Amino acid sequence: MNDYELAPPEGFIPVEFGGVFIVHNGPMFARWRDDHLQVGFRVGPHHTNPGQACHGGMLCTFADIMVSTAAQYQADIPRQFLPTISLQTDFLAFAPLGSWVQGQAEILKVTRNLVFSQGLVEADGQLVLRVSGVFKRGPLLAESPGDQALRLPGMPERH
Repeated sequence: MNDYELAPPEGFIPVEFGGVFIVHNGPMFARWRDDHLQVGFRVGPHHTNPGQACHGGMLCTFADIMVSTAAQYQADIPRQFLPTISLQTDFLAFAPLGSWVQGQAEILKVTRNLVFSQGLVEADGQLVLRVSGVFKRGPLLAESPGDQALRLPGMPERH
């Protein structure tokens, strides 16, 4: 078995969020821990750059989905489309092929029109990325099969 075929850490379950694009680039996993949505993926060959590390574009995509999706579950807002207005990333280290990448976000402020959040991403316990984002509060979204799967143990009910 290759490192990229290893199971995710305890408590992480497969999830589908972020639309077809992220499903195509997954698989993604999530768990609820200490009042936070934690999101992760295992770096596979289709995620890597020529140096056999996770491509920066994949890490940015992951971070964008992580900080915006966390707002759906950690903030008291309805399920709504949150298009990205601004996303800042700082790469701190690389995530090698086979590593487990995971992160969680803090929701800093929610206004009538915007959500401000930030997060940290690790690969096998080493900090690899810092991210902050601003998201526009868009139209309400219908419940999807992916939302049903994202009812994680310990997660509070959404309004």
